[in-house]
Amino acid sequence: MVKVATTRLDRTRVARVALDLLNETGLDGLTLRAIAQRLDVKAPALYWHFKDKQALLDEMATEMLRRMAADLAGGPDPADGDWAAALTGAMRALRRHLLRYRDGAKVYSGTHFTDISYAAPMEAQLHRLTRAGFTPGAAARAWLTAYSYTIGCVIEEQATGPDPAAGEGGYDLAARAERLKDYPLAVAAGEEMFRGYEDGFETGLAAVVTGIGATLRGGPGA
Repeated sequence: MVKVATTRLDRTRVARVALDLLNETGLDGLTLRAIAQRLDVKAPALYWHFKDKQALLDEMATEMLRRMAADLAGGPDPADGDWAAALTGAMRALRRHLLRYRDGAKVYSGTHFTDISYAAPMEAQLHRLTRAGFTPGAAARAWLTAYSYTIGCVIEEQATGPDPAAGEGGYDLAARAERLKDYPLAVAAGEEMFRGYEDGFETGLAAVVTGIGATLRGGPGA
């Protein structure tokens, strides 16, 4: 294993190395000790920057967000003012970026960003929604609903889908069917739930966005 040459440590550099290591070990195998070894420093050196693993995860999630924002910055707006298309496009981009990292959604979910990289893209999305007839509160709820759906989908996809890095082929539907042989509808549901993740995500996202328009546009209960 090639070690990173010793240079001045900072939070961003540690987070970037941790994201590289994440793709090799997964979240459960990611430790401050392993990161220190990759950086060719002693583990206590990392505690100058991160009091615990959660603080490191916060910085890793923030670095993921920075990369996402950089990738999307300056590109054309495919929505062209259409709130539904813009929200759909943002959730597709979020899923695509989370899938770049092993256990990416688990790292991203529930963390506290360490800077305000999220503010400008969130402001733009909320502004578009309010222009389209959502109240500020309904716009916030619309964003959170679509965001929560996307995070949840990717967590499930990364937990049950194929993982080439770990040599795993995904959910064993045959074994599941055998366990549930007395429940034919539940057996049949497995194909929909544990195969074709991208198509499934798109179908669910369309339902979520349509529901948002029906229930929140013009205010809650409109």
